[in-house]
Amino acid sequence: MNQLSRTLLLFGALLCAAVATAQDPPAEDASAALDEEAREQTVTGDYNRELRTVEEDVKRLKERVFRSKATLQLLKEIVLEGASVGSRVQVWHLNKMGSAYTMESIQYFLDGRNVHTEVGTDGELDRVRELLIHEGTIPPGTHALQVNLVLRGSGFGVFSYMRNYSFKVQSSYQFKIEDGQLTTVKVVANERSGFTRTFVDRPSVQFEETVQTFRRE
Repeated sequence: MNQLSRTLLLFGALLCAAVATAQDPPAEDASAALDEEAREQTVTGDYNRELRTVEEDVKRLKERVFRSKATLQLLKEIVLEGASVGSRVQVWHLNKMGSAYTMESIQYFLDGRNVHTEVGTDGELDRVRELLIHEGTIPPGTHALQVNLVLRGSGFGVFSYMRNYSFKVQSSYQFKIEDGQLTTVKVVANERSGFTRTFVDRPSVQFEETVQTFRRE
């Protein structure tokens, strides 16, 4: 083998070594890539575990809120309906207003709770002279009844201007009920007498209370 052949062989060997070196990454680079991938997998795993923990906490919180709402609803029913089934109340609405007034709406509150609201059109509430507003069990003790009436004038002829008057009449009443009693409260919408009273001052509300004992102690 002459000198030229040996040179060509040596050049070819060097070329193959360079190509192999370029294709195979250094051992340190490969190790660093593996470490980075492992760290990413670890971070992803930790994130997923934290996410599952948060979801479980939210689920437990929702269950606690649901149980709390159910408990509050039960307590509300006990307070509103009365722990003693032996005490009851009836509330009646009586309309004794004259033809000079039109009743547009009525609203009743028992211990701050709205138990009846009604709006009349075309004089519907004027035609209702007696109406059972509320009936049910109630805890023994002192209770408060509030009444809101909205009236409008119903004048005619030279008094037609009274139709422009719309005003609210408010009144409240306290009553005490014992265990084993039925208390009936009649709310009477009426007019005060007296020539010196104005059109707005004449409407009034009176309360008539009767008590019946229907269960012996």
